[in-house]
Amino acid sequence: MIASILPAKAAETFPERTITLVVPFAAGGSTDLVARLVAANMAASLGHQVIVENVGGAGGNLGAAQVARADPDGYTILMGTVATHALNPLMLKTKPYDPVKDFAPVSLLVLVPNVLVINPQLPVNNVKELVQLLKDNPEKYSYASSGNGTPLHLSGELFKSMAGVKLEHIPYKGAGPALNDLIGNQVSIMFDNLPSSSAHIKAGTLKALGVTTKDRAPSFPDVPTVAETVPGYETYTWNALFAPAGTPPEVVSSLNKAANAALANPSVVAKMKDFSATIVASTPDELATHVKAEIAKWEPIVKSTGVTLD
Repeated sequence: MIASILPAKAAETFPERTITLVVPFAAGGSTDLVARLVAANMAASLGHQVIVENVGGAGGNLGAAQVARADPDGYTILMGTVATHALNPLMLKTKPYDPVKDFAPVSLLVLVPNVLVINPQLPVNNVKELVQLLKDNPEKYSYASSGNGTPLHLSGELFKSMAGVKLEHIPYKGAGPALNDLIGNQVSIMFDNLPSSSAHIKAGTLKALGVTTKDRAPSFPDVPTVAETVPGYETYTWNALFAPAGTPPEVVSSLNKAANAALANPSVVAKMKDFSATIVASTPDELATHVKAEIAKWEPIVKSTGVTLD
């Protein structure tokens, strides 16, 4: 009886200390930016800090697996993405976690466009010119991504397939390091989340050729979609909060309310608008449905591209 009372008591008084939000990618990428913005504004509702811990590597698998194995008490949570909860589980030969069974959904936070960006020294001004350059120089150019099996990697592979071009893939441990090399011209091309590239695009240190959603991004209305040149092309990512499976419903509810309240903060709304990120702020059940739908959507695409991970 005592053992059953203690978890209930803990859930009732949650939180009593700092919460760790694991970002399964390096600092500086889109997921990291969204996580820090939301975490900083969750404290007002929770009464305790939410600190971000970057656990990059293996395309997001290391951080996600760490949270899956964490105590289900709400003090270690995950900033999940389409990579951690759809793509990686579909691609991995050895699966370190189950995206449905090993997590308690908290909230689908935002939907985020991707963008095709290049170093300004690359002599092209639009997607059509890039495709022609790649066809004229097969196997000469490479593209960066935030890691093997990430949405940005799959965005590149889908582009190669649909545009009929050849590009070498160079995976990094997160979008931040990849962006640094792109700006430094160690690599010429990258598919990135729009939030992490937007400041560089505005500053002119990167050139945006196209957004990967079916519609143009409100924050960059003059940037065409990739689909305007490569019909049917569409990818995007999303960010969501997850706790370990078995986390008490009361704790999940507290986290959900705090996250969604953070997303309603006018300063957060304005920042997300700058990113062209669409705020969702879902219920836990809606996130659970979303994850299952994403797995079903991406499975045939993953199979068609033939991308697998060891």
